[in-house]
Amino acid sequence: MATLMTNLLLKACIALFLISAATAVGDSPFIIAHKKASLTRLKSGAERVSVSIDIYNQGFSTAYDLSLVDYSWPQDAFDVISGNISQSWEKLDAGGVLSHSFELEAKKQGMFYGAPAVITFRIPTKAALQEAYSTSILPLDVLAEIPREKKFEWAKRLLAKYGSQVSVISIVGLFIYLMVTPSKSSGLKASKKKR
Repeated sequence: MATLMTNLLLKACIALFLISAATAVGDSPFIIAHKKASLTRLKSGAERVSVSIDIYNQGFSTAYDLSLVDYSWPQDAFDVISGNISQSWEKLDAGGVLSHSFELEAKKQGMFYGAPAVITFRIPTKAALQEAYSTSILPLDVLAEIPREKKFEWAKRLLAKYGSQVSVISIVGLFIYLMVTPSKSSGLKASKKKR
């Protein structure tokens, strides 16, 4: 009986601890940031990198004095064409989303591995600034030599993209053709009836 009572009391304390920890965490902002980068080759041979960073507040309270900084793009390899690599906002409400984008032009050829962007924000209940990091980007092969396409590469791509639609349309067309055209057996039956 004493072990049953001790076991029950221990489970109640653990449950109370977990509930209080969950409510304490639930009162603060929870910042998630997603960083995306894509390459665009221009006709002049230059290559541009379009970077966009989406910041989400998945917490239950507002984050104040947000600051985004992305120093992962070295100045000797990239020039900023449009936008800034840093941005500030006054606040981000609970459940809110902020987006920031900028465009760079590549100067050097090679693989580039970008680091996550850093987001700092303030919580009213804490004096110290809080930090969050974005996701890192996949490696970018900047100014890479693109091999010439072979003769039938475009046909292979079209077949891979639209092959299923072509086969369905062909089957439906064959079915309609078989339904519309008279068969030879019905022609023989008609000639036998005339005799």
